[in-house]
Amino acid sequence: MTDLYRQSIEIILRSQTASGAYLASPNFPTYHYCWFRDGSFIAYAMDLVGEHESARRFHQWAAAAVSARAEVVERAIARASRGEPLTGTDYLHTRYAPDGAEAVGVEWPNFQLDGFGTWLWALGEHARLTRDAHSLPPQWLRAAGHLADYLTALWALPCYDCWEEFPDQVHPHTLAAIFGGLAAHSSLTGADHDPTLSAIQEFLRRRGAAKGGFAKYIGSQEVDASLLGLAVPYSVVAPDDPLMLTTVHRIEQELRRGGGVHRYAADTYYGGGEWVLLTAWLGWYYAQAGEWDKAQNALRWVEAQTDSQGRLTEQVPATLNAPAHYAPWRERWGEVANPLLWSHAKYLVLVTALKTGRDLAVSSQTRLAS
Repeated sequence: MTDLYRQSIEIILRSQTASGAYLASPNFPTYHYCWFRDGSFIAYAMDLVGEHESARRFHQWAAAAVSARAEVVERAIARASRGEPLTGTDYLHTRYAPDGAEAVGVEWPNFQLDGFGTWLWALGEHARLTRDAHSLPPQWLRAAGHLADYLTALWALPCYDCWEEFPDQVHPHTLAAIFGGLAAHSSLTGADHDPTLSAIQEFLRRRGAAKGGFAKYIGSQEVDASLLGLAVPYSVVAPDDPLMLTTVHRIEQELRRGGGVHRYAADTYYGGGEWVLLTAWLGWYYAQAGEWDKAQNALRWVEAQTDSQGRLTEQVPATLNAPAHYAPWRERWGEVANPLLWSHAKYLVLVTALKTGRDLAVSSQTRLAS
């Protein structure tokens, strides 16, 4: 394996706190918290590379954070069932301090649903990859049940997207994460989520499309790189679904002006650069679709972004969408987050997807030849 592969594992392990929480970035003060979204993908990457104890510790932390807020979940479900709007105390926050406490000091866009769907999906993957589905701790399953009920009640509500923006919209990526999470919960527990899963799929096909592909949010004509998640890993649609193929084509044409992938065309965060994790995510999609050369090219670009200390940043300030916004963000929060654990995790996922996919292809060809 490459140096970056080993370094990525070491960076993630060093940045995992004693509680099991993963700091989003140890060198970026604003990211000294654990997000369910980032943490779940990081735990999945750790499971892929055999660091199951690290993943187990994160899932223990996540389950405890949810369980401590069971009353919040119940309140949110009750208010939603009555058609009442949620207030700031009626929903789970998107990020927490390493000890599981609420993040304090800065007001944050907390009403986000995708991270909790992603945790359920990652929990299912942990069970699959460790062959441990029948011995997950009861407290984990109780927490997962709380979240499944929470997502079932709230899935159709507008909320912040995975970039913590556009709170008044419904986002296909968020719906996909909820779909993937509820499907995983069904596999883990036998719970019947078919009505909600079918409703999400029908909603996405009926209202989530624009220009022949999926839209950034319902009613938008724009594309967003997070839409890759609809196929990989949440499996709302297959990688070769016509809507997905058009979505990926638009991402390639509109969001990949350089070697890396932008979040969306109007992004101005740190000038709107090329995101390492999104380029790896596109490569992951290519690997799942059997487009090995494209996946390998994405991998090479990611590896080329490594700094002298073996770190991967959040984004690269090349082909900026809005160059005038780069300096103001640096003045406000400092240099771009480096390392970003989510970037390292997606790199590990891409490496594994390429190796696994090629091994399966070779094995299949060998069987056919014999």
